[in-house]
Amino acid sequence: MKNYWFSKAVPTTLLVILALPNLSCAAEGMWTLDNLPLAKLQSQYGYKPSGEWVKNVMLSSARLALGCSGSFVSKDGLVMTNHHCASECIEQISTAQKNYMNDGFLSKSREAEIVCPAMEVNRLEDIQDVTEQVKKATAGLDGNAYKDAQNAVRAKLTSACVGSDKTSTRCDLVDLYHGGRYHIYKYHRYADVRLVWAPEKAAAFFGGDPDNFMFPRYDLDMSLVRVYENGKPAQIKNFFPFSKNGAEENELVFVTGHPGSTQRQLTVAQLLSLRDIGLVDRLLRLAELRGVIEQYRTTSPEAARTAEGTLFGVENSYKALYGELQTLLDPAFMKKKLEEENALRKFVASKPALQSKVGGAWSAIEKAQEKYRALNVRVSSIEGGRALMSEYFFHARDLVRAADEKIKPDAERLPEYSDARLQEVEEQILSAAPIYPEFEKVKLVFALTKMREKLGPDDAFVKQILGKASPEQLASDLIKRSTLNDPAVRKALWTGGKDAIAKSDDPFIKLVISIDAQARAIRKQYEHEVESVVQKNTELIAQAMFAQSGTSAYPDATFSLRLSYGQVKGWDEAGSKVPAFTDFSGAFARETGADPFALPPSWHAAKGKLNQAQRLNFVTDNDIIGGNSGSPMINRNGEIVGLIFDGNIHSLGGAFWFDQRVNRAVAVHSSGILEALDKIYDAKDLVKEVTTK
Repeated sequence: MKNYWFSKAVPTTLLVILALPNLSCAAEGMWTLDNLPLAKLQSQYGYKPSGEWVKNVMLSSARLALGCSGSFVSKDGLVMTNHHCASECIEQISTAQKNYMNDGFLSKSREAEIVCPAMEVNRLEDIQDVTEQVKKATAGLDGNAYKDAQNAVRAKLTSACVGSDKTSTRCDLVDLYHGGRYHIYKYHRYADVRLVWAPEKAAAFFGGDPDNFMFPRYDLDMSLVRVYENGKPAQIKNFFPFSKNGAEENELVFVTGHPGSTQRQLTVAQLLSLRDIGLVDRLLRLAELRGVIEQYRTTSPEAARTAEGTLFGVENSYKALYGELQTLLDPAFMKKKLEEENALRKFVASKPALQSKVGGAWSAIEKAQEKYRALNVRVSSIEGGRALMSEYFFHARDLVRAADEKIKPDAERLPEYSDARLQEVEEQILSAAPIYPEFEKVKLVFALTKMREKLGPDDAFVKQILGKASPEQLASDLIKRSTLNDPAVRKALWTGGKDAIAKSDDPFIKLVISIDAQARAIRKQYEHEVESVVQKNTELIAQAMFAQSGTSAYPDATFSLRLSYGQVKGWDEAGSKVPAFTDFSGAFARETGADPFALPPSWHAAKGKLNQAQRLNFVTDNDIIGGNSGSPMINRNGEIVGLIFDGNIHSLGGAFWFDQRVNRAVAVHSSGILEALDKIYDAKDLVKEVTTK
């Protein structure tokens, strides 16, 4: 469950479930830490977290900036997350001679911990409500003026939050309730992150794509990294120690993490656009891309290694998006959403003052969706970068745009190049992460081919890009002549600014310069005709929601820190009980000896020492979504009892709704982690470190 996500259609029981009146969803919700449902927790479970408990949860939680969650698990900066969340690092430090994805990695000393070239860990330290400042800045404005004002106030607020400490501070303006509330989240940044331990992929992703989003599972989807400051392990006051016993059935447990995105509060018009355009288009593209990558991986062992991570992302995304599409295709679900929307509109209509202010919001959003349908292909191809999908292109665009944006006043820049964000951009550009030209060529050929197919061979943009060349010819030429795979070249261009960019003869730099005005123009049109209209009117709808029920509802996920609560429990599937736990014996029984059901040699070597009855994976009814990968699962005492790594097939509609009876979060059991670290990987020092309170 990375950022995206499935395999089977949503069960037919959905029709029955949706038809049930007043369905109780006791565990539903991804709650912000400053608005927890404390009364509900007290009523249902007899437990009310203290302010000190909540603060410890905030400071012990971690976010991986590129899209996952994690947690601090020792005073010396040790961070636990999933193997698939650290896989990019593991691949980047691997070589043709030493493949840590296949072999695993264990540092025998602090000095042997290996730097992850492009990983950043964030710790949330403060939340500030800035709703009034943002709404005052955008009051009475529409279109580009609205968007420009929003960008300016974002830059002002985040820059003031970061202050002079750009190296170790990050501040985000977080949009909650689709514009109903705005908060500044202030994070401590850790840019020096080093790999400490990771199991073999065969253990971390046992069952592979066939088992993804399934249960029972038998995965050790975990890794450990360490954050450093000034060349030394960061000293952390707040962290979650491990529970040696782990979670028990029906126990109350909490998941603290950073769910990426949900769409539970979108209008029906937005859901229809997502169904008819966004999801269908992305699924078709992913299906084709998967075939291209699979073919490339057969060409050599090195091709298989370098493309492995991308293939995982494609397959994971395809399953996830397919599950979302099945939910949106279900007539009963759409009927339910329409009834909810009509009920809110009826409430608005009953309040004349509210009606005059909010009543037109739904039709405005609907009209904006018509614009979205017309602009989608060009926006995604040109500004979204689909037409030129390559690390070379994205580095070139960041270099060109940063050089342009850095000389502007902060309030006038594109948000991604604001003062508060430049440090992160620079670190990504200067990263030592390897770029593989042959694989980049394969991706670029695919992107150029799809660009020509989508926009048409006679389109002016297509002609400008391809000229007389075929996608294969152009991709080969661009990558052959470019030197942007060299971090030293990128550094010279970054530090040299506009003068260095203007003098560069790199073909990707020249290409970006030639199309950037068009890309900015289509972006501006989209922001004016779609994004600003939707943003402004969803703010109005949020006001109607608050008038109806206040903030007793949780906001949609926004990759900001959330807490969900639930219990350890299985579920009923077609009349059969799915148990809550699996164990090590089940992993060996499930093994076939052939990938992806082949356990690594280390497991077989340790089989006689292992407690076969030791719990390995388990499920709970916590409400999670993509981005929660790597989230710690804790008990009332703030101890690690599990590690989230997936959801079951029913959870894939979780982007749009939640049913606690069948939606399940899938986790690695803390006792299973300790058993494996001790008896399979002989990582006794790590066992001691994570169990020390």
